[in-house]
Amino acid sequence: MFDWEDLRHFSAFITAGSLSAAAKHLGVDHATVARRISSLETSLQLKLVDRRPRAYAVTEQGHRVGEFAEQMLASSFALEHFASADQQAVEGEVVIAAPPALLGSMVARRLGELYRRYPHVQLKLVGSKSRASLARREADVAIALARPTEPTLVASLLGHLDYRLYASAAYLLRPEPRLYIGYDESQAKSPQQLWLLKQAAGRPFALQSNDLRIQAQAAAGGVGIACLPAFMAREHGLEPAGEDDNSMSIEIWLAVHEDVRRTPRIKAVTDFLIEQVKPLLRL
Repeated sequence: MFDWEDLRHFSAFITAGSLSAAAKHLGVDHATVARRISSLETSLQLKLVDRRPRAYAVTEQGHRVGEFAEQMLASSFALEHFASADQQAVEGEVVIAAPPALLGSMVARRLGELYRRYPHVQLKLVGSKSRASLARREADVAIALARPTEPTLVASLLGHLDYRLYASAAYLLRPEPRLYIGYDESQAKSPQQLWLLKQAAGRPFALQSNDLRIQAQAAAGGVGIACLPAFMAREHGLEPAGEDDNSMSIEIWLAVHEDVRRTPRIKAVTDFLIEQVKPLLRL
């Protein structure tokens, strides 16, 4: 019989794609992940990975075992969800995942009221630029910039977040040419970056960052023009750098796993997020 922890570590390795990434996700060192994989191979008498000088490559048998692991993880989460569904007290941990900029400006600064209502709730905020998987229990509740497609999720549209061009007042007084601030290659295909590229029309970028908060701070420091949501521009004292009707918008979605959405602590948090975030968006 194999050790469940061995299987969990192997599943994390497949999902993360490397020993180091799996170790970071699990909060262990990469040697522990490697040891767990070896232990699982011994228990199952199967070769799950090819050990290469710079990386582990998953074998065909490894991929098949990974599929079983995914099913078992889903079943274990479903069991946890079932067990907690009848709990009436609003208490326990809730993990909220969202893009870092939204998590800070729209969620974190409003949580005092949530704790006043529900003092026994403990929150964990996960700032993730890629959508965290609710099915794999990486989060309980997610705020996403696109509608989630996983079939086990219940998603609701919170509204639309408008983006415009902004810069510091001092920068706007400077003569042309103007420079721009945008995402780096990791977010090159995001709707905001594609729209900004059209506005820039081939003009140079002074700074690139995958963190929208850094872009806003750079704009406040007079580096250039950035594509930002209005709430972030206000936080940094920025002025519109284009026509009022020259804007783009993205959808903001709230998602929760269907098995836990009625659990008291999850429902309390999702209701609070809808109450607090929805008024900040355009419907």
